[in-house]
Amino acid sequence: MRTRRMTGGWRGAAVAGLLSSLSSGAAWAHAGLPETSNVTLRRGHTEDFFVGATFGAVISRDSGRTWRWVCPDAMGYGGWRPESFVWRETGEILAATGNALLSSKDGACSWTSHPAFKDTWVTGLAAHPTDDAVLYVATGRSTLATNGVFRSEDGGETWRPLGLQRAGVLFSAVRVSTADPRTLYVSASDTARMYLFRSDDAGETWEELPQAFPDLVRPFDFVVTATDPVEPLGVWARVSAQGYTHILHSTDGGRTFTARTGAGIDDVFINMDVSADGGTAWVSTYNSFFRSQQGGAFSKLVLPTGNACVTRVGDVIYGCGSPWLHDWSLARSSDDGTTWEPLFSLEQIQGSHQCPAGTPVRELCPSRWPQVAETIGAPLYPDGVPDAGVPDAGAQPVEDAGTPSDPKPKPSSGCTAAPAGMLLPLFLLPLLPLLPLLPSTRRGRRREAP
Repeated sequence: MRTRRMTGGWRGAAVAGLLSSLSSGAAWAHAGLPETSNVTLRRGHTEDFFVGATFGAVISRDSGRTWRWVCPDAMGYGGWRPESFVWRETGEILAATGNALLSSKDGACSWTSHPAFKDTWVTGLAAHPTDDAVLYVATGRSTLATNGVFRSEDGGETWRPLGLQRAGVLFSAVRVSTADPRTLYVSASDTARMYLFRSDDAGETWEELPQAFPDLVRPFDFVVTATDPVEPLGVWARVSAQGYTHILHSTDGGRTFTARTGAGIDDVFINMDVSADGGTAWVSTYNSFFRSQQGGAFSKLVLPTGNACVTRVGDVIYGCGSPWLHDWSLARSSDDGTTWEPLFSLEQIQGSHQCPAGTPVRELCPSRWPQVAETIGAPLYPDGVPDAGVPDAGAQPVEDAGTPSDPKPKPSSGCTAAPAGMLLPLFLLPLLPLLPLLPSTRRGRRREAP
């Protein structure tokens, strides 16, 4: 049975629900509007989906036929929600939040932060393309600390510092070459310069490659974003300047980069991926979706629009979409993004994730579901039976592993403070008197700030 589409009435109700929740401080402690933000498939099990969202996460274990909600309180990630996850073939899920390294060993029912990184910030997480047990992280707490790159050979249980450890350097991302897993790329910056580091021996030794962009005015936020699946010396990165995102490609291991987006993309970068033969690349931004084929320039595609994350698995790409702009929140494409098959929309979520008694998700999420269901337009109890779970009267949320005592300053992203520790998007403020007109109103564009 097809669920109803999100209508203008749903959008108005969503805003009203969001404003109502500001006073309660319950459901939206980490978010603005309800949307998906990233998608991860379990390695070797393409029937398992884990979708990050602005209000926690959504999980499906049956190829997308049913979807369940994991509340942010149970994940314990604090003010910095994960931008990406790794779902190992063994079933363990890991996430770098920008602060803690989180993991769940029981299918997203319980979450813990790794004690090895309690005094630093895990800013990057990458998995070996073929060995499920090998993982890498990068850290970047502050320029006063020593940060570096670490390797695990037991699925994240223990971590060993690699040869790249620097005082005063912030490491922003790590990527493992899918063409040759011995080749690693790490982006970084200090108070004066931006860097790319490359290792050709799985992280034991490193080449330092300072990055300068003389044609850009006040460039910042250089980040390695993808590797070439065929050529080990092929690597992609992005850099920001004056509100524009520039997508860069290197064929010589990061020694030189060529801009592939002309004057740049006037939007905020989310992520990118590359086809198995390296001939096609996709870039997702906050509002749009771009594709480059056979080394050509990136062109904007019609769909997805809004929160257009991209993940390639085999010959299929998955993309997030904003329910404020069309009627799905996750879709897939088998023709490189030309056409899309919807997988689900938020109102199809069937309640909180079904977990054993005593787990944080079981203890905390069911009582929060009614407010979320009302906000996203989902049925309260689709099967007519209330969510199984222990009411959380007296239950304490999991330890907030993602917000240290000296929280990392956030870049400006169009948000302002709201009561009860909430975040309310600035673009929503002028719309509050105009809720009946909201369906015809597009979202305002977020901007990064240097």
